[in-house]
Amino acid sequence: MRKMRTQSAPWRAVAVLASVLLVGGVAACGNSDTGGGGSKDDGKITMGFSQVGAESGWRTANTTSIKESAAAAGIELKFDDAQQKQENQIKAIRNYIQQKVDVIAFSPVVESGWDTVLKEAKDAGIPVILTDRSVDSADKSLYKTFLGSDFVKEGRLAGEWLVEQKKSATGPVNIVELQGNTGAAPANDRKKGFGEAIAANPNLKIIASQPGDFTRAGGKQVMEQFLKANPKIDVLFAHNDDMGLGALEAITAAGKVPGKDITIITVDAVKDGMQALADGKFNFIAECSPLLGPQLMDLAKKVKAGETVPPRIETEETTFTTEQAKEALPTRKY
Repeated sequence: MRKMRTQSAPWRAVAVLASVLLVGGVAACGNSDTGGGGSKDDGKITMGFSQVGAESGWRTANTTSIKESAAAAGIELKFDDAQQKQENQIKAIRNYIQQKVDVIAFSPVVESGWDTVLKEAKDAGIPVILTDRSVDSADKSLYKTFLGSDFVKEGRLAGEWLVEQKKSATGPVNIVELQGNTGAAPANDRKKGFGEAIAANPNLKIIASQPGDFTRAGGKQVMEQFLKANPKIDVLFAHNDDMGLGALEAITAAGKVPGKDITIITVDAVKDGMQALADGKFNFIAECSPLLGPQLMDLAKKVKAGETVPPRIETEETTFTTEQAKEALPTRKY
C-alpha cells in the first residue's frame, strides 16, 4: 500500500500542474482579447483639450459647452486650464502626446510659437484642431482645421456701425480702444477690422489703445488711465464684453454716463454684456459665440475616422443693438 501511494503522488502532481497551466492559458487568452488596445481599439475617442483660462464670462461659457458636448458625444475629455500662459499649453499638449490621446484640441493663448509642439503631435500621428483662436504657422499641415469666429469681421462690423452713427459728425470723434491680450488672435484681428472700417470717416480717431487682457479688472484699470489722460473721450471700443463691463465702473466713477456721454461698442454678446446693452449702457455688440462644443466633437469624430474636413470652419454670428438685445435676452443661453 505504501508503495502504491508513492508511485501515484507524481502523477497527481503532474495532473494538478497541467490543470493550472490549462486554466492559466485560458485566462491569459482572455486577457489578451479584452485588455489590449485601450481606447484605440474600443471605438471610444479620447480628446486632450487645453483651454486659455477662465478670464471672462465668454470663456466660462465656452468651457461649459466643450465639457457638456464631450459627455453627450461619448468622448473622454482630458481638460487643462492654461491660466493664460503659453508655456502651460505647450506642457499640456506634450502630456497629451505622451498619453497617446486620439485628438488634441486647444485655443491658443497667442498666435506665434507653436510649430515645434505641433510637429511633435503630427509626428505622433495625433490630429490637432484649433478652436476659437488660430496660429500664424506657415505650415498648415500641422493642424487639421480651425473652428471659430472671423475676428476681423467682428471688428469691421463694430467699426461700420460707428461710421454709420457718426456720419454727420463735423469735428473729431475721439475713440479709445481696450485691446485683448497682446499677441492673441482676437486682439490682433479685431483691432485690424475696426481700424479698416473707421478709415472710411477721417473724423474718427483712435487717441489711445492699450491691452486690458480680456478681463473686467483690466478693463476698469485701463479705462481709468484713459479718462485721466484724455479729458474728451467720445467712444470706447472694447475687444470683449468683460473689459467693457469693467470700463463701465470707471466711467461711472468719473461722473460720466456710459452709453450717452461715451458710446460703448464691445464684442461677444454674453448675458451680462447683453444686459448692459438692453439697459442702454452699451450701444452695440458684435457677437462671438462661445458654444463651439457640438461642432468640435463632430470634427473630432471625423478627423479620428480619417475623413477630410475643411481647413477653416466659421461659426454663424450676428450683431445687436439695444432693442435687439432686449428681444434676445429672455432666451440667451450664455
